[in-house]
Amino acid sequence: MSAMLRSLRIRNLALVEELEWELAAGFTAVTGETGAGKSVILGALKFLLGERADRGVVRSGATSAGIEALFTLDETSEIDALLEESGVDPCQDGGLILKRTIAAEGAGRQFINGSPCNLSVLKELGTRLVDLHGPHDHQSLFSRREQTLLLDRFSEALPEREAYLECRSAMASARRSLEELDSTSGGEDRIAQLREEVAEITSAGLSAGEEEDLNQRYKAASNSRRLIELSATAVGRLDDEELGATKALAESGRLLRDLGRLDDRASPYLETLERITGDMDSLISDLRDYAETIEVDAGELQQLEERINLLATLRRKYGPTLADVIARGEESGKQLERLSGMTELRAAALKKLEEASANMHKAATKLGAKRRDGAKALSKRVVGELTDLGFKQAGFEIRLDAQEEPGPDGAEMAEFLFAPNPGEPVQPLRSIASSGEISRVMLALKTALADQDRIPLLVFDEIDANVGGEIATRVASKMSELGAGHQVLCITHLPQVAAAAAAQFMVIKSVKDGRTETTLSPVDGEERIAEIARMLGGVTDSAKAHASTLLKGVTEPAGASSKGSKGSKALSDSKASKGARK
Repeated sequence: MSAMLRSLRIRNLALVEELEWELAAGFTAVTGETGAGKSVILGALKFLLGERADRGVVRSGATSAGIEALFTLDETSEIDALLEESGVDPCQDGGLILKRTIAAEGAGRQFINGSPCNLSVLKELGTRLVDLHGPHDHQSLFSRREQTLLLDRFSEALPEREAYLECRSAMASARRSLEELDSTSGGEDRIAQLREEVAEITSAGLSAGEEEDLNQRYKAASNSRRLIELSATAVGRLDDEELGATKALAESGRLLRDLGRLDDRASPYLETLERITGDMDSLISDLRDYAETIEVDAGELQQLEERINLLATLRRKYGPTLADVIARGEESGKQLERLSGMTELRAAALKKLEEASANMHKAATKLGAKRRDGAKALSKRVVGELTDLGFKQAGFEIRLDAQEEPGPDGAEMAEFLFAPNPGEPVQPLRSIASSGEISRVMLALKTALADQDRIPLLVFDEIDANVGGEIATRVASKMSELGAGHQVLCITHLPQVAAAAAAQFMVIKSVKDGRTETTLSPVDGEERIAEIARMLGGVTDSAKAHASTLLKGVTEPAGASSKGSKGSKALSDSKASKGARK
């Protein structure tokens, strides 16, 4: 076996004061009267594998309860990797020591190989070492990932699974390369943004100082009609035939000439008036010319407005001044030129990612095809095992649900579905309510998957619920079959199951010094015959004879023992190492 539980020690847990149990490989049965405390053994394992514990489980009068176990492993690399991630010491000489203390007051503590750890680490170890099959217990086969892996093992699809995982890793590597390029260059969005900036600024044809001239032209164009009106009015006021300044100047000139003929001293006044008249004529001529240069062009005004609005938009986006906009366009152009080489690299990386993705999907399709074939064969085999266990017309199917995106388990996930009675729809295995049904379905699955199941220790709690007669014999046969490749512990009330075990232990509840306590003792020889006779209905000669018949051919492994001494010492590292070497 790849791994097994070598020893289990329980101290001050419920009715157990001190118990040290050394186990052998194969199938071991635990029996005893109802209420004797068999569940304490199962409870101790659950606590040791990370289940939360109430302080009430500590034996009355004790300050704490302790549970300690030694597992031996042929190959420790997988477990050591988990321990290393959790900051825990690795296994030594193939030995894995788990210890947990439950305090009556305050917090308890837990250790792996002497190193303190969290409950989560114990739980993770539990999923790899032990399957506890009982009411509301953790069971690895309820995990869809575990179901998918078991289907792959059964379907002999592990090479396809490995090929898929390699393709998925290659795709992840290609995606990281693309993301690194994008983080360096800003990605395709950044390049597109630079292209847009350069195109927008370049197409505007900007020039420094253009905005001031543009505003002046716009101001003039928008007031052209008013300018023509004002200049025409001014000319009219100066050159009106009746009231204009020109007529007044002409009349004044005649008067001054008459004045000069009478008095020579008035001649300078006439000269001044003649200069004023000349300037007036020039002013009128200039105003007429100015009015003629002004054109009323609605199209030009619209063009000017559009140009002004364009410049305002560019300043708002890239400004605040037109000079800033021009500088931004030049800088963006330089960046775009620098990133042109990155674009080619990104295109190559994108192509590589697309090829890796195509390879991954191709590998996933190949894996899925093997799974579909294997699901049919496994379903048929499990139905056969269920029939042997009393489910004459039970339904069992394996559904493959496609994932939105291929994940670590492929493009689909397996779901084991079961219907115990004809006419009922199949439901996910984890939805089964009856503990007896769960246990027998698990036994059927474990038997069908015995060669593929990598969990070394299987613990069944009263798998015989509502079972008897011929079915009990078949349950016992399958337990023995499982024991050939796994370490199997079974708490049972069935004499057929107990007799099929390679070793049998009996839980006894007694009163000592006025206190009730539970102990565990190995039974063999006449003691075992008497215990199986009790399970058959009473210790009578006929029951003993029947028990002897059941036990015929069963060989008890050497070295199985149990100690109930109050003074037993805790497992030490040296003892654990010694047990591992055994």
